Amino acid sequence: MAHYVCLVTFTDQGVRNLRKTTARARAFQEKLEKHGIVFKATLWTVGQYDIVHIFEAPDDKTAATFAYTLYSLGNVRTHTLRGFTAEEMDEIISRVQTPFDLLVDRPPAE
Repeated sequence: MAHYVCLVTFTDQGVRNLRKTTARARAFQEKLEKHGIVFKATLWTVGQYDIVHIFEAPDDKTAATFAYTLYSLGNVRTHTLRGFTAEEMDEIISRVQTPFDLLVDRPPAE
């Protein structure tokens, strides 16, 4: 499954309903887990973002559906990032071509 980080900021409506934020998060997570999303962590933060969700989803479309659904409820704005594990990053790095590779039209290393 693919990994994602969803950075969340409260809207004015979300701030007005702050006392319900943990209950809303739990209920929303339970519903989305039925659709294949696995939450690894939800953290309330201090700083530029108010909440950070770390989750796994089967694909980008499922992750986007999560982000748009969360956004459409009106309590938050979201910024979702696709993340990679060390193993996934090793595979990506192994495929990176140098400028020389591009000039001589060599296929990426396997």
